[in-house]
Amino acid sequence: MRKSIATVSVSGTLPEKLEAIAAAGFDGVEIFENDLLACPLSPEEVRSRAADLGLGIDLYQPFRDFESVPADVLAGNLRRAERKFRVMERLGADLLLVCSNVSPDAIGDDELAAEQLRLLAERAAEHGVRIAYEALAWGRHVNEYLHAWRVVRMADHPNLGTCLDSFHILSRGSDPIGIEAIPGEKIFFLQLADAPLLAMDVLQWSRHYRCFPGQGNFDLTGLTASVLRAGYAGPLSLEVFNDVFRQASAERTALDGMRSLIALEQSLDGVAHPAVPAGFAFAELADDGTLGGLLSALGFARTGAHASKPVELWSQGEARLLLNSRDQESHDGPALVAIGLDSPDPGGAVKHAGSLLSPVLPRERAPEDAPLDAIAAPDGTEIFFCDNAWLADFGEGALVEGGITRIDHVALTQPLHYFDEAALFYRGVLGLRPQESLELPDPYGLLRSKAMSSPDGAVRMVVNIAQVGAGHHPWQHIALACDDVVATARRLRAEHPDLLLPIPDNYYDDLEARYEVDPELRRLGVLYDRDGRGGEFLHLYTVTAGRVFFELVQRIGGYQGYGAGNAPIRLAVQHAGA
Repeated sequence: MRKSIATVSVSGTLPEKLEAIAAAGFDGVEIFENDLLACPLSPEEVRSRAADLGLGIDLYQPFRDFESVPADVLAGNLRRAERKFRVMERLGADLLLVCSNVSPDAIGDDELAAEQLRLLAERAAEHGVRIAYEALAWGRHVNEYLHAWRVVRMADHPNLGTCLDSFHILSRGSDPIGIEAIPGEKIFFLQLADAPLLAMDVLQWSRHYRCFPGQGNFDLTGLTASVLRAGYAGPLSLEVFNDVFRQASAERTALDGMRSLIALEQSLDGVAHPAVPAGFAFAELADDGTLGGLLSALGFARTGAHASKPVELWSQGEARLLLNSRDQESHDGPALVAIGLDSPDPGGAVKHAGSLLSPVLPRERAPEDAPLDAIAAPDGTEIFFCDNAWLADFGEGALVEGGITRIDHVALTQPLHYFDEAALFYRGVLGLRPQESLELPDPYGLLRSKAMSSPDGAVRMVVNIAQVGAGHHPWQHIALACDDVVATARRLRAEHPDLLLPIPDNYYDDLEARYEVDPELRRLGVLYDRDGRGGEFLHLYTVTAGRVFFELVQRIGGYQGYGAGNAPIRLAVQHAGA
């Protein structure tokens, strides 16, 4: 289908927005009025610039507070509309978005609204313009899409139809099934935006927290399917108001918007997602020579070395870590640089990632090396899709048994502007299911966190951003599953006491007030959490090496969380020692 995006969705001047939107592969744009008003180019020049970039102008918007007004106000509104129609003729746009009236002076009279919208449509027809009437979720009298459709139907003019906006529909909890009762030819335009579920004023929610499809909690697949079943044949268009997007690179935001529409189309078409990863094959770290000692203390052993690259394999149980001394040159101390995922169809997974505009990274490999392809995650971390062939490159020796059994999850700290992009990436490319975003107190601000996992929990990823404050550190961590964290902690406390992150006694005073826990947890520095179903979580942290630290975790009784309530304690101790 044709793909469009509102210029308000990306940052920059109008010419910069058009260039970024065209580069991302969009077919058309909605010109947001403020972008045109602030532009030094004439409407004719904007039209020419868009055409040169291969963009059609699908919509001009918004025209506000027109209908349901007294006669003297209507006269002024019609004069204003005539001016806009002439601008649209110069711009080459033939569709105007009219929002339902939000003025406290608007009259609650559907017949009056229909009569005045019909008059507007008649005037528009003289200029070759159509009117798409939209119910704003905070409209004074018309704030639901079926109400807007009733007014359009009453007006009964061929140049008047409705605009459906997913945010205005879903933010009010309206059932989109009613869309299928609207004739497709009377749905003049479809605007799409996702959003996190927030308990706040709907106007503020709309103006600051919209995001692209797949980045929030709305069912955009179901809503869009209803629109298509009604017979709509126009563009899929993105209209997103988001404070972070307005500060981010226009090129990157536009590309992420295109990725979201491709993923939405795939879900509508029933395109089968390649099998989600079955587990972690490895995590690769840039190493300055300090990680070997830390891993040895944790019970890992060096079990192989790459035949042609300065990369070592360290193993314990099914947990495999690669230490890459060559990549250290571009990092300030140890850093997590790549993640390998067990995939039943590595080639299909890479092809699917490419279809969602994820860059496939060039690989240097000797003829005898395993043919591994990698893609880039939003923060630059390399993601490999693997079968077991990669192990032959290392000539892995016997398995090393110990307290650690496998990689439980990986946590990556993202730049602020990449958070929503990362959520869409891990959801669309890897097929992980997102959980609710959390905001956790940090000594210098807030840590925003979103966890995602495969249906069986074999692959868990946590995306973090440090939002505010001078204490920001781009920490990454690898969580390693243990059969018995307490036993492992006893050994580490006896043999390597400086390896573990010290936890304040005040934490344990509070913990023991809330739960009956083993007093030994205090001595060992083990943290504890319990969920509402009785599942328990035991975990501890190592000190940080460069950007990386390790977490040892034990899940009991079906616990599915990440001990988020303990994260502020960890952050405070890490900041104190940084």
